[in-house]
Parts: sequence; structure tokens; C-alpha cells
Amino acid sequence: MLGTYFDTPFDPNRRLQHQIQERLIEAILAGVWPLHEPLPSTRVFSRAISVSRNTIAIVYERLTEDGYLKSVSRRGYFINERHIREQLNVRIDERAKDILPAAERPLDFDRLLTHRFSAQQNIQKPADWQAFKFPFIYGQLTADKLSVTRWRDCVRMAGTAQHAQTWIGDLVDRDDPMLVDQIIRRMLPQRGFRAAPDEILVTVGAQNALFLAAQLFCGPGVRADVEEPGYVDARNIFRALGAELRAHKVDSNGMRVGDNLKGASLVYVTPGHQSPTNVTMSMERRIRLLAQAETHDFLIIEDDYEHELNFVGAQKPSLRSFDRTGRVIHVASLSKALFPGLRLGFIAADRRIVRELRALRRLMYRHPSALDQRAMAIFLSEGHYDSHIRRQRQILSGKWKKMFRLIETHLPECHATMTTGGSAVWLRLPEGISAADLEERAARQGLLIEAGDVHYCSAEKPLNRIRLGFGAITEEKMEPGIKLLGRLVSELS
Repeated sequence: MLGTYFDTPFDPNRRLQHQIQERLIEAILAGVWPLHEPLPSTRVFSRAISVSRNTIAIVYERLTEDGYLKSVSRRGYFINERHIREQLNVRIDERAKDILPAAERPLDFDRLLTHRFSAQQNIQKPADWQAFKFPFIYGQLTADKLSVTRWRDCVRMAGTAQHAQTWIGDLVDRDDPMLVDQIIRRMLPQRGFRAAPDEILVTVGAQNALFLAAQLFCGPGVRADVEEPGYVDARNIFRALGAELRAHKVDSNGMRVGDNLKGASLVYVTPGHQSPTNVTMSMERRIRLLAQAETHDFLIIEDDYEHELNFVGAQKPSLRSFDRTGRVIHVASLSKALFPGLRLGFIAADRRIVRELRALRRLMYRHPSALDQRAMAIFLSEGHYDSHIRRQRQILSGKWKKMFRLIETHLPECHATMTTGGSAVWLRLPEGISAADLEERAARQGLLIEAGDVHYCSAEKPLNRIRLGFGAITEEKMEPGIKLLGRLVSELS
């Protein structure tokens, strides 16, 4: 009866005990084992699935502690009927559907749908990117084993009696005060400004922060101005909320700023490392942008993209540091440079804006995981975050220098946009070469690159731009990967 749940091989990369426990629970809840019969003895069961008897004994003991089993003296382990009856899987009765009258017409899903998000043009990144021999993918990093260990320690510490009371309960709309304090003391000074606790909101990553801000200020009749090329998801968020978009070209000094911003309600910029070109907005343009915001009465969403990854010269202060009227909504990620899958970020803004954002967030998901917040607070307070950033900066600065050397050597007919940091290079291919065609050809040979046309808002867009991320590829694979790319470009020329 249990055989079907143990026919498939165990995963060698996971603890055997956990896998056996998972499968037994699944079998118990499916009701495949009679309640009046004891489970196989530890000796019989261990032989049947070729594991140690001690492993089965531990599994049985744990399932007893959790209420799935009960131990009966001299008879063995039985399913704990009293505790799990309410958890048993409901058997599907196919006949129940026949009781309903025949539907007069099928569900018209398209008629009921108010917005088709799946029709948006997005950056496509294969789920199996790690299987590519040369993954020049943006937004992924090579694992930092030391930081993984430190993070595990912080999660474990967050689970101790000293910290557990901060996350066991529902925070409703509040954030972990320890994390807010660490953001104020450690993160904001590096960006050139300070904030009070009621001017900070913790979010599920920087993109969630952007969506929350857009929910407040975007809608039909609202004009949102963006960079060209720019961040695709920001553009899609604004459009989904009904805003009218106007795009402004980006050059070597960032987004061009002038009186053409008049009429905007909201301007979205990535001044630190522009997405996707990675150029840094000059101080002159930052000051001019803030002056335009005051003159023409609009808000600025400052997405602090890859703030930590500056390799040449001093880091420029954020727009928020010059803000004297509360017009800048500063959005940042806590996890992008650490573990992209962790999804933690924050907003720093005028307390009136944060108050509304907090009320909106409460309607969506109340607050980010309080356990993750406390673990991140500990990670920051013990200096692990700063140590991680130092290691990442050292590794990525070496890769950054190497990328430009390799492009100059193996892709002389291409033009790389010069930057002061970041984890990607924006490349212009020779005229006549389609980035989409190159991307497809490269993928067939294990080379993962990103065609750049998706980053443009205008109908008339260049089709010969690509982005080469170097955060995930190992340094020894960079040269053969760029050599292969050079050969493919030559074949298409």
C-alpha cells in the first residue's frame, strides 16, 4: 500500500530522513493505510526501501511528536486517527459534477478579464539558465558560500527565544523595528541622507516598492515619464495602472532633462546605474531634475539600481539627499546584491507618502515575512552585509574590467557603453545585425545573452542592442564565451 509512494528514487541532494517523512505524510493523508493496522516495523520498512533501521525509527518518532502517528505498546505505530481525521484528503466524487445542470454556454474568460497582463512585453529569462555553458544573464549572481552560511546562522538566531517573539505574531501593518533601525543607520548614510522610522517602509523587493508607489500616483489621465531605453517592468506597471507614458532618451550622463518634463505627474529614473545601459546620471542632471520637479510640480521615483556596485570614483549621493520638498520616493533592494530570490527592499519617502503606502500594503499582504525581516536585521547588525558587498565588489570589479578588455579584443566592430560599475555591459552591434537573431543563434550553442529591443518604449527602436550580464558567469568562462559571441557576430555581418 505504501509502495507507490516509495517507488521513485530518493534525491541524493536532500536529507533522506526528510524525504521519507514527506512521503509517509502524503500517504497518511491520502488514506492509503488502514487505521486499525500498525505501520510496518522499523526492520521491515527499512529493508523494503533499503535504508537504515535507525532512520525509520527517527521518522516514526518525529511523526508521533507531530501527531500523525501514535505508539501503542507492544503493537507498534498506528495512524493517529483522532488527530488527523480532519486533515485526510477529500476523495473526489466525479458523480457530483453530473448533479449540476448542463451549462448553457462555456465560461467566457476574455469577457470577464479586465486586464491582460500576460500580453505585456517582458524580459524573457530561461528557467534553466544555469544549464547554459556561457550564461551572460543579468540579475543573477554566483553563490557566495560564506554569505549563505552567515545567512543560515542569522535565520537560526532569529528563531531563538530572544528574537522569536518579534515574528511569531502578525505585525498587521508594522515593520520589524530592528530592521528599520539598521536601514536608517547602515543603508541610508551610504546614499547620503537620513530618515526617521516613519519615513521607511519595508517591501517584498524593490519591484514591489515600485508597484506600491505606482498604485498611489498612477492612473488614467496621469502622465508618467520614463527613461529610453529603460526598465521594462516599471513601464509595464505604469501602463497597467492606466498611466500615459512619455519616454526620454538616455545618453552617457543619464536621462536627458529639460522643459519637456513639464506636464508629467511622475518621473521614474535609475540614476545610480541606469537600467539597462548602466550609465550614471551626472550631478548636473540630478540637480536639474530636482529643479524641474519643483518648477513643474511632479514626483520622482528614484530606483537605486545596483547602488553598491560602483567601481570608479566616489559613489554619487542619491537624489533623495538633495530633496528639500519631499518629492523623491527612494526605492532600494536589500536582497538584489545578496540573494536575488530573498525579495526584500524598502522605500524611503516623505512620511505622508509612507503613511499611505503602509495602508495600501496592508490591503495587499500586510507586511513582508517578519522572520525574514528579523534575519536581515541581524545580518546587517553583525556586519555580514557589508562584508558580502565588499567581496562582491572585488569580484565584479575584476569581471567588469575584463569584460571591456574582451569586448575590445574579440568584438572590435561593436560599441560598449562605458560605465563606472554595475554587473552588465550594454552593447551596440554592427548595423544590420538583429539582436534577436543573434540571441537565438547564441542560445543554440550554449551562450545566453539578452536582446535589448524590449527595453525601448518607442515604436521606432534600434534592433541591434544586447545586454551582457556577468554576475552569474565564472571568470574562466568569460573569454571563451565572448570569443564565441565574436564569431557569431562575424557570421552575421
